[in-house]
Amino acid sequence: MTQQIILKSRPIGVPTPGNFETRTVEIPAITNGMVRLKAHTFSVDPYMRGRMSDAKSYIAPYSVGEPIVGGGIARVVESNADGFNVGDFVLGMIPWQEEMVVDAIGLQVIDGSIAPLSYYLGILGMPGLTAYFGLLDIGKPKRGETVVVSGAAGAVGIVVGQIAKIQGCRVIGIAGDDIKMNYLLNELHFDSVINYKTTTNLYAAIASACPSGVDVYFDNVGGEISDAVVAQINKDARIIICGQISLYNATTQPTGPRIQPTILKRSALMQGFIVSNYASRFSEGFKALAHWVGSGQLKYTNTIYHGFEKLPEAFIALFKGKNLGKLIIEV
Repeated sequence: MTQQIILKSRPIGVPTPGNFETRTVEIPAITNGMVRLKAHTFSVDPYMRGRMSDAKSYIAPYSVGEPIVGGGIARVVESNADGFNVGDFVLGMIPWQEEMVVDAIGLQVIDGSIAPLSYYLGILGMPGLTAYFGLLDIGKPKRGETVVVSGAAGAVGIVVGQIAKIQGCRVIGIAGDDIKMNYLLNELHFDSVINYKTTTNLYAAIASACPSGVDVYFDNVGGEISDAVVAQINKDARIIICGQISLYNATTQPTGPRIQPTILKRSALMQGFIVSNYASRFSEGFKALAHWVGSGQLKYTNTIYHGFEKLPEAFIALFKGKNLGKLIIEV
């Protein structure tokens, strides 16, 4: 038997502990092509909020009464699949269970000697690849340009800012507390940071931090923050829509400035993307990120919750801005 966390009900607005339920389930026997895993580390990510709603999206919604599924690392404790040995650590989309039997297809054996295992959920995994392809393929930053990153202290944002610095850009980060601002300035050497929670006039603050305007905007947040950034874009600016976390829990249709006239007048590009669009090039991204990590050009940090039962609490914390870097749960 093992513990499992299911989606008990679909959230209305911000998820609450009542939307989740822990239950005890039987672990099935292992069959051909399957592996038995013991959970090691789970990832919680903003996109998972969309899967809790029964709405059309780029990925199917979770089913009520079924376990939440997300990125995770687990150790193989029994194997009936070629290429997977007892003791291996694997990365994949796994259910929120302490132990599980799953199909080996879709799992990837990872090497903890290259980097800490948690990095495969962060800078060497989905968030790092999201930053790499979104910034370089869509943003196309050039030396000397100004790059603004919202959600700059999150799992994706801290990588975006550092890659922009590697490209020779001036980088402005937008975050929500002094600890995050100090980290971005003193550890990652962003050129300027803005605390959106304490700034009384965000439009003026962004204009002051970007005296030459904004050439590239990496948007993780949306809402009023993005309205203020878009107002400062230059001609031929590139706006990368990666996330809209400020809007994920909205219960009514949000409205705001109509940005199309600004996009038109500045001949700007705005493009959304999903990291899986670049699946065929993941090895390219991983190689570049691993090189920068190994050379010390990319730093990374995690916010860690301990214990399987902390999964719902950690997920809810995402929407309260409590994480610096990647938020993970160590089992």
